[in-house]
Amino acid sequence: MSSNPSRIERITSILKQSLSPSHLKIHNDSHLHAHHAAMRQNPNAGNETHLRLELVSSKFEGMNRVARHRMVYELLQEQLDSGLHALQINARTQGEWDKLIHKKAHQEQQ
Repeated sequence: MSSNPSRIERITSILKQSLSPSHLKIHNDSHLHAHHAAMRQNPNAGNETHLRLELVSSKFEGMNRVARHRMVYELLQEQLDSGLHALQINARTQGEWDKLIHKKAHQEQQ
């Protein structure tokens, strides 16, 4: 990482250290929201304001979706307080992820 890591790099580090994910993908959807009034009013907000997470971790076992999201929001509170405007979270257990991958593979074969 650079000496001044990007928001995505900081989030990646936080999530890897805290949740040891088997899968982590962060999509930057900020460009889709550049026309929003809040973004136009603050051109210095940067280009990492709207992110979408795909996250698979055994730490989510036994937790419902709300509890998983709360956990991620708590981990990323500093980022939310410093310019991250929107965060879409897709948090799964390894079993849920495996089932999804299997389903997608089966659909592609048809």
